[in-house]
Amino acid sequence: MARLVWSLHAYQIILPDEQLDLFACQKERVHAVNRQLELDSQADRTLCGSLLPAQPHWQALERQQLRTAYFCPQCRDVIQAQRKQAQPGWRSA
Repeated sequence: MARLVWSLHAYQIILPDEQLDLFACQKERVHAVNRQLELDSQADRTLCGSLLPAQPHWQALERQQLRTAYFCPQCRDVIQAQRKQAQPGWRSA
């Protein structure tokens, strides 16, 4: 059985709500975020580069959410590119 390096578990989504920050994306879209935020950046951002809202509502990313019209297409492209780059970690015969 192969153990994959890439997984949907590596991401979370931000659910849009009444709190649309001036700094975040102004469209009612669902954005993805790396579950492990980078500590060396000056501001936390979504995969497409939008700033996070002040108090985001988090949810685990599920495969069917990637196909919805409300999912940010740029975030989807980043996830698909990272998936294509992933290689199996190890295989057993």
